[in-house]
Amino acid sequence: MGKYSDKLTKEQKLDMLRLMEEIRHFDLQLSKLFARGLVAGMTHYSVGEEAANVGGIYALRKEDLMYSNHRGHGQTITKGIDLKLMMAEILGKEPGYCKGRGGSMHVFNLEVNNMGCNGIVGGGHGLSTGAALVQKMKKTGNVVLAAMGDGASNEGSFHECLNMASAWDLPLIFYVINNKYGISMDINDAMNVDYVSDRASAYGIPGILIKDGNDVLAVYDAMMEAIEHTRSGKGPVLIESLTYRWFGHSASDAGAYRSREEINSWKERDPIEAFRKVLLEDGTATVEELDKIREKANDDVMEAVEFAKEAPYPDESVAFEDNFAD
Repeated sequence: MGKYSDKLTKEQKLDMLRLMEEIRHFDLQLSKLFARGLVAGMTHYSVGEEAANVGGIYALRKEDLMYSNHRGHGQTITKGIDLKLMMAEILGKEPGYCKGRGGSMHVFNLEVNNMGCNGIVGGGHGLSTGAALVQKMKKTGNVVLAAMGDGASNEGSFHECLNMASAWDLPLIFYVINNKYGISMDINDAMNVDYVSDRASAYGIPGILIKDGNDVLAVYDAMMEAIEHTRSGKGPVLIESLTYRWFGHSASDAGAYRSREEINSWKERDPIEAFRKVLLEDGTATVEELDKIREKANDDVMEAVEFAKEAPYPDESVAFEDNFAD
């Protein structure tokens, strides 16, 4: 472990595992619901990215703001959310966080400052920069994290907002979860630097690379380092976690551009199994304890599925409500 993760308690480490298990079971069940035609709209799974999500977001305080991206289920669950209401939202049901109107790519929870996912690639760049400016002007001491995929780092807004955040020393962390592909485009064919984090030098800010984004504790340590820098008033940080999505870009993508050997090689580096091994080897928990966490996560997700399936759809009379501020 590292400078920060070695201070985690047993309860905290097991809580991180719980979140990873919930994310995995949530998206696996969601993929089945989509196949049955029960999901409203499109959805993007983060199976395989559990360590990058949990390690990165777990380091935030409740007061810190998070802007997620369209592959944001793992980030959203880690920041804190009711699984039942989240599943209801994705199925387009009335009890959902956005009354069933936002779907998979627009889940938010203002109670924990999860400012929402975004269906636009790079859509959170400008929003998070503005929020970071507010935090600085009001001297809140909070940091803002903008999560994105590697593809979003080639959007113009990425560079514009990183430059602005750098010039103004904003408390902003650009967190790139690099899963190697922007839809079907290999990241190595989309840019002429080795890593997205290499671009930090162009803006005079720290760039942190997590080469094993499937190591949840390594991700946590790196993010804590970034947060410490940013919260102290030293300005933004660009941090990148190398990981892999097991599924296609979205539920409609079969992933034919990838070889079976490549996918299987990453599955062998399963972040959940890797963390279970660490927790067993360092004496944090027994196999029985870890299995109970897995069973509980599965049960909680299945309860969320049943809740969402039985929940009512919004009444047609509300179709034109909430389009504008009342």
